[in-house]
Amino acid sequence: MSVRKAPEQAAVEAYFARVSPALRPALVHLRKTIRAAAPAAEEFMSYHMPAFRQNGVLVYYAAFADHCSLFVASPGVRRKFSAALKPFQGGKGTVRFTPDHPLPAGLVTRIVQARISENEKRRSR
Repeated sequence: MSVRKAPEQAAVEAYFARVSPALRPALVHLRKTIRAAAPAAEEFMSYHMPAFRQNGVLVYYAAFADHCSLFVASPGVRRKFSAALKPFQGGKGTVRFTPDHPLPAGLVTRIVQARISENEKRRSR
């Protein structure tokens, strides 16, 4: 008997199946780190990439041709961690990394927890 997956979960799994084998382990590690930092969060697809939400979007993440990205989804949180994120190329809300230069799990955890807190504060207003 096969287990049916929710449509969102199936879409995330399909996304991972398309990620290049060179980048997939780094993205899987990032996913596990985010999940551990936000066990109550729901994973879903948005803007054609996986994301997590809990009282609103926490983070998006994706693989591209030669790197992976974490999208912090908050200018305030991005500024808060700007010094720690400086070694990683990126734009306003994007943090780029590679398997050879991964994001530290502790940093990802702190970012996700800051986003949870930010969403909870916004929700309580």
